[in-house]
Amino acid sequence: MQELLTFVAKSLVDHPEQVSVHTTEGPEAVILELNVAEEDMGKVIGKQGRIAKAIRAVVKAATAKAEKPVFVEIQRPALEDAE
Repeated sequence: MQELLTFVAKSLVDHPEQVSVHTTEGPEAVILELNVAEEDMGKVIGKQGRIAKAIRAVVKAATAKAEKPVFVEIQRPALEDAE
């Protein structure tokens, strides 16, 4: 699933080199954390979250037969300390 999410995200953004996906596997679910450049956040989320919902729907459909549910979280980029 990590490769699928990475492919979809890189297809949407202007800075594909800054796309990263981290997988966290818990006892009851798998969480895919998507990180993109600050400028690309709007492209990944879309108007009223439509693109984010579509990404989550694709991942959910691809993991329908998985043992654990898979959730996609879109992370804001870490802000550097403003001094």
